[in-house]
Amino acid sequence: MEVEETNVFEAVKQSVTTRQAALVYGISVGRNGMACCPFHDDRHPSMKVDRRFHCFACQADGDVIDFTSRLFGLSSKEAALKLAEDFSISFDRKGHDPPQKRVIKRKISEEMRYRQAEQKCFRVLCDYLRLLERWKEEYAPKQPEDDWNPLFVEALHRQPYIEYLLDLLLSDSIEERAFVVAEYGKEVRKIEQRISEFIASHPAGCDERSRSHSAGTER
Repeated sequence: MEVEETNVFEAVKQSVTTRQAALVYGISVGRNGMACCPFHDDRHPSMKVDRRFHCFACQADGDVIDFTSRLFGLSSKEAALKLAEDFSISFDRKGHDPPQKRVIKRKISEEMRYRQAEQKCFRVLCDYLRLLERWKEEYAPKQPEDDWNPLFVEALHRQPYIEYLLDLLLSDSIEERAFVVAEYGKEVRKIEQRISEFIASHPAGCDERSRSHSAGTER
């Protein structure tokens, strides 16, 4: 049994980064690897997540097994076994290594891929909604005779629709959430491109994107 524990620990650490586990377990991680720490009341991303994790606020620190153990209140062994099961990691349960170097195969299940796609949809739509809200306020006509700015028009037309999609993604019904991910995946990618193009053409929008990603981690 002791040999088995050693093997599962090694297999998990070699196969899964803390960042991968965080994403699968519902923690939103920004492109810079920062996330809101789940181990204290964190309103602004203060935890760096990569192969290991470290919170600059509460000083929580460790590897992927430590992270999973704290997140679910498990022992180290239970956390390692959970990771092995969730990420389909094979390990030598008998304690006998085969003659050739053991190759650990990790297969991300369809459920995990779906959860990652759902998180991306939610993040992109939240970023876009914040832009629309900003445009609706900043580009509103000042006088009745003023021409309507295209960004103001886009905000008027798109905001109710984006709010509708986000409501579906926040639904308790897995069917409704899966419908959005499956049916609107291409559109979400176009929206992500739209956001990138706007930020590229409006340098001041970089601060807005930063605030959006930070707020998105509070889901």
